Amino acid sequence: MPAILLLFAMLLGFATPGYAADESARAQQVIRAQAEALGRDDATTAYSFAAPVLQRMFGEADAFLKMVRNGYAPVYRHKSFEFGESRSGHGRVEQDVRIVDAAGVPWDALYILEQQPDGSLKIIGCTLTAVGTSA
Repeated sequence: MPAILLLFAMLLGFATPGYAADESARAQQVIRAQAEALGRDDATTAYSFAAPVLQRMFGEADAFLKMVRNGYAPVYRHKSFEFGESRSGHGRVEQDVRIVDAAGVPWDALYILEQQPDGSLKIIGCTLTAVGTSA
């Protein structure tokens, strides 16, 4: 029996990196799709990638788009958007993103996504820090 448990633990350990890579790819797909929607000023689509808690907070897609435009200008309009490291566990994914805004200023973003009951990942938060400053 201990040998079976050890084998199971080893297999679980080997499965984890693949699972993490899949979750990272899914998170990046969601973030990229929202960024593309924001680039088109498609409030409805951008809002659809926000978790229900955020949707309740803003109430409608146009209010969400206004918040992003005013509070997250580097996300709203950017020159580049490059994915960095990601971490996953307990139904959440944290994804680092390096963003260069329209003025050429680099920013570090941390997106947090949460798995929903239907299995989809939705964005529950994003923090921005200008590169060279502390949070």
